[in-house]
Parts: sequence; C-alpha cells; structure tokens
Amino acid sequence: MLSGLARALGGQGGAATTAAPQQAIQFADNAPSWEELQAAVEAKQQALNAMPAPLETGPSNSYALRRTFGKPGEPKVKLYRDHAAWCPYCHKIVLQLEEKQIPYVIEKINMRCYGDKPPEFMRKVPSGLLPVLEVDGQIITESAVIQQVLEQLQPEPAMLPPSGSAERQRAAELMRLERQLFSAWLQWLCNGWGHESNRDNFCRTMDAVEAALGEAEGPYFLEDFGLVDITFAPFLERIVSSIAYYKGFRVRGEGRWPNLERWFAAMEARPAYAGFKSDHYTHVHDLPPQLGGCVSVPEAKPFADAIDGKDGKSWRLPLEPLSATSLEAHTPGEQPEIDRLQAAARLVQNREAVTKFCLRGAPGGKRGPRPVSAALCDPTAIPALEHWDAADAALRHVAHALLEGVEAKQASPQALAAAGSSAGHEGATVAPALAYLRDRVCVPRDLKLPAARQFRAHLNWAIDTLQQ
Repeated sequence: MLSGLARALGGQGGAATTAAPQQAIQFADNAPSWEELQAAVEAKQQALNAMPAPLETGPSNSYALRRTFGKPGEPKVKLYRDHAAWCPYCHKIVLQLEEKQIPYVIEKINMRCYGDKPPEFMRKVPSGLLPVLEVDGQIITESAVIQQVLEQLQPEPAMLPPSGSAERQRAAELMRLERQLFSAWLQWLCNGWGHESNRDNFCRTMDAVEAALGEAEGPYFLEDFGLVDITFAPFLERIVSSIAYYKGFRVRGEGRWPNLERWFAAMEARPAYAGFKSDHYTHVHDLPPQLGGCVSVPEAKPFADAIDGKDGKSWRLPLEPLSATSLEAHTPGEQPEIDRLQAAARLVQNREAVTKFCLRGAPGGKRGPRPVSAALCDPTAIPALEHWDAADAALRHVAHALLEGVEAKQASPQALAAAGSSAGHEGATVAPALAYLRDRVCVPRDLKLPAARQFRAHLNWAIDTLQQ
C-alpha cells in the first residue's frame, strides 16, 4: 500500500512463502500504465459513488494521522501509537478518542518487535511503552490512566456511569472480569502443557463474560455503550482469531455464546470499531512476537491453513462471501466491486513503495542487517531493484484485474498472458515477489478486510498465471 507494509506482520504464516517454480512464463508488458490506471480508479469511484471520505473529518479509518471531526482549532491531544496497529492497548485508546470525537493527531512509533524506537521518543518516554498521550506538553502513559484522563478532558459523551452509582461499581467489576479473561486466554494460548485444563478454565471465564453480557437489556456490557466495551474489544477480537488458529476452538460463529455474538454485531455496526477492525491473519501473526510465542495443537491445523490461505480456497478467487458463521470474523458491508476498487486505489496510489517492497522477495533480494523478532517483518531488507520493470509490470496487471475483474481482463487485449521467448518479463522472477507482498498485507493498516481479501486473492491469481 501500502504505507504500513514495511512494518507489517510478524509470524510464520502466509499463503505460500516458497519460491516460485523455475518453469514460468514470459509475460507481456501490456497492462495499462499507472497514469491510465489512476484515471480508471477515479472514473470508477465516480461511477460507483465510492469517492474516499476526508481523512480528517470522515468516518473512522486507519489511515488518518489527524482527526478534527470538523471542530475548529488545533487538536490539543497527541497520541503515540504503533505503526502496524498491533497493540491492543493503543487500539482501545483510539476507539475512545473516536467515540468521544476528541480532536487528536497521531505519531506512529514502532513496537520493539519490529525495530528500535526513535531516540527522540525514548527521551520523552524512557520506558518506550505504548500508548502515550501528550496533552499540552504533558506526557501520560499506561492505557488505563490515559482512559481516565480522556474522560476528564471531555466529559461528554460519558463513557463511564456516574461516580458512586451502582452502575459504576458494576463497571469496575466488569473491568476486573476483562483482566481475568486476559489471563485465562494467555494461559491457554501460550502454553503447551495443560491443554484441556487451560481450555476448561478459558471456557468458564467466557461463560462468565456471556452471563455478564446477559445482565443488560441491550447488546453491551452495561445499559449504554461505554468504556467497558472499549476495554474488552481489542482482546475479544484477538481471542477469536488466536484461539481458532492455535487451539482449533471457535469462539464465534457456532452459537455457544449468543450474547457475545450479539455484542460483536453491535460493535461492528459502530463506525469507530469498524474503522479499526483487523483480521485473523494479522492477529495470529502479530501476537507471537508480542507475547513471546503461541503454542499450537494438531487439531488446529485446518483452521490455521484456512487463515493462512493454505487450504486452496480462502485466498483464491472466487472468494466466498463472509457471514456471521464464517471462520473469519463477520464483516458487514462487504461489496466485492467496491472492495476491489479500494484495493486498486491503494495500490495505484502507493505504486513506487509497493514495487520496492515486493522486490525484497525477488531473486537477489537480501535479508536486512538488523534482525527483528517478527518473522515476516524485515524493515532493513534490501530489495532486488534490478527486477523493477518486471515487478512494475506485474503489479499493473494486478491493479487492472482488480478494476476490471479477472474474467473481463483476461478476455481483453491486455490479458496477463505469455509473451514470446525473446520478449516480456520472466514470471519466475516476479511470482516470489508477489508472494512476499501477499503474505505481508496488514489489516487495517494497509486495507480493511474486504479489500485485503480481494488483494491477496488477486495476487494469488497473478502468481498462478505466471507459473507453468
């Protein structure tokens, strides 16, 4: 994109990380130019009424670095958060800022698992821990403290019940339950011993969460949406992904905890949550470098293969629609034509950065001199720039397919097809570069899930076409 790709996912997954076979076609450089693709993007945005909303004042989104919500004056709040949207504690602060519509600006600081932190940030925050809030020059750390500061800074809309009320006491009890859930989750996720007992403890804690959600009339933990929901959200989202991938256990989609299903549906209808919602693939590979490792069990393999795109269908065209019972968390508003357009627009907009990035995976690309603990993240990797023209041509083919649809593209004179032996570019050079890119698409840093699904699947289409 994909501005976040250079710092994106860590882990051992990916649809297929092996190099392309040596037998590959020479493909013709007959895709539209980037300028023609940009014009096509703009025309399609107009035709589908899908013009991008303003980053500063539009709906919640993961790309904005400045949010004013249309309010006058310079934002007084600065949030230091992680680049790749991995950090759950940063996640809940962003949700609170968005729900309360407190004007703010963002400065992105990398997590330690994908690089050293800038010296100027370390001078301000010696611990280096995120998130950090800066208000009128004052530095505030620790997410729970930041949440309280934001409530004081802008009391309305209130995210907590009145102090001293029974509802406030209930909120404190629920916050303690959230920490119990966090502990039970990690006890199961990060250990190879006590699988059954850890599972049972996790399920008992989830039963308590389910019961708590049933005490209020609405879908939320209390009568009104608030800070309790915001605090639970990042961890419940990550729990759903990681427990399926590593333990073969579905938290969502099977009806075991109906109040939880209702809560997720309500959360996904909120623009602030939907704007920052991630996907299974991102979470299951961003967690190990943060937690020091996650432990799989054999029965989880079918789930892991589906999440990693190794099952032969989840990352391949035609994509099955997501639903409330899909393995992937339900994503309301999936619109394939618009989702493809959004992926194409980001690719065209960031074409130079994406081309350079994917060439890290081409023959001749080299690992970086500074190793990091996130296996799919290599911010100092050296791209094989000698293959620029081939990668550029292949990515223009991918963008064209996203805009026109694969069938229409392949029926056109600008199909991705074999060229003569003395013309075109070598598919064996490009296929591994596209696979490198595909395995590092981060949600939502690069694209929201529906667009990311389309982009990964169209990269797979190109890879398959380039290989004999």
